[in-house]
Amino acid sequence: MATYRIGIGSFNLKDGAVGLGTESSGLGNLKVEGTFKTTDLDITSGIATFTRYAGFAPDNLGISSDIVLSGEHFTTGDIVVGVNSTFTVSVGATVDVGTVESVSIGTHFSPPIGGVEDRPEVPVEGTVRFNKDLNTLEFYNGVEWRQFTVSGSGGSRCIIAGGYGDVAPAGQRKEIQYFNTATQGNSQYFGDLTDKCLPDDGAGNETRCLIGHQVLSGIEDHIDYFAMSTKGNGVDFGNLSQYRFRATSVSSSTRSLWCGGKTPSTVNTIDYVEISTIGNAVDFGDTMVPVTGAASGMSPTRGIIANGIVSPADPYYTSEITVLTIASKGNSVRFGENTWNGGYGDGGSNNTRALFAGGYDHDNKRNQQRISAVTIASEGNAINFGDLHIGKAWNWGAGTQTRGFFGGGNAFPSQVHYNVIEYVNMDSGGQAIDFGDMAVRAYAAAGITNAHGGLGGY
Repeated sequence: MATYRIGIGSFNLKDGAVGLGTESSGLGNLKVEGTFKTTDLDITSGIATFTRYAGFAPDNLGISSDIVLSGEHFTTGDIVVGVNSTFTVSVGATVDVGTVESVSIGTHFSPPIGGVEDRPEVPVEGTVRFNKDLNTLEFYNGVEWRQFTVSGSGGSRCIIAGGYGDVAPAGQRKEIQYFNTATQGNSQYFGDLTDKCLPDDGAGNETRCLIGHQVLSGIEDHIDYFAMSTKGNGVDFGNLSQYRFRATSVSSSTRSLWCGGKTPSTVNTIDYVEISTIGNAVDFGDTMVPVTGAASGMSPTRGIIANGIVSPADPYYTSEITVLTIASKGNSVRFGENTWNGGYGDGGSNNTRALFAGGYDHDNKRNQQRISAVTIASEGNAINFGDLHIGKAWNWGAGTQTRGFFGGGNAFPSQVHYNVIEYVNMDSGGQAIDFGDMAVRAYAAAGITNAHGGLGGY
């Protein structure tokens, strides 16, 4: 049997069949083994191109059709997957990319799974995937899948939803507004909720916004959701565990919780949903005391609840701050005291600090103008942080890793409503700065960003 060298390796010719990298002729006209790669291979059988059955080339590997790899593979070059092609690494296989500089993916990439002994369904820590359901790039941190977002660089936006409008007596609204948090300017129309509502507080993560309703009937348990990154109308998500209003909410990257509220009696209910799914909220635990009209902030692990009207001495305003662990079910516990006694304000946070602003100051019988701050990881009393331009109640609040936003509200108990949006730098205190105006002035509206403190700044 003769052996011929043609530049890309050697092939054997026997009984009219060609075998590359093998002593046997193989099956059919062409059998390939080893680490061969070619383009425009012109032989009498009509084969013009082929992709190797196993192994990677020491330089670039181009995939122009579907391929499944098993066993161990190594490359020091780039992996390029063509459009409409699939590159699948089977269970138990390994890919050592060596000093590879880039991986170009066409339409689909299935990464290796199986990083824990006897648990092949657990991904390897650091694995990156593209979630086709949510259109997001995600990485596995050893515990859960987290989504990549960019905070403070023009990639985040703030959502404002629902609330009482600017007509006296005010009518409830269903408009959704938004603005980009890294710039300054007015909010723009986003879409509509499924009904008019007074949500008081927003919830969500990097990709989804969730709005709990109070509608014209006064008390409602409906939840809407919509994508943060695109404009559009709200869609039915499910229901809260009970009919109530004036609840506050906290969120992580995976969960949204609604805390307290009125049925019309003040309640201590905490319920939650998994953001990436749809369905009804389930029981989480209880607030330390029944509370309504509270403000909130969050880190990736903790939710903070501040101020509000508590029961049984309803209406009795409180300065108390409580805390809960978002990842585990349970009751909120004491954290400390806010700098004032009242309710109907709101909060904004990054992953280390929560700010509270606005609301009705019960002790001084006026609407609150000051901004207070707490460090979420530690327990203790709030400190003075700065001031809004004017005292207001029923305002909304939201935060990113770099900025805290407060807007809307009214001159409670009058029917004068505000449309001003203000912001502060999360790292430094002082007077709030004018950001712009709301497209529709409102109070008791929901505010939330897709880069808030519960997301951890990834």
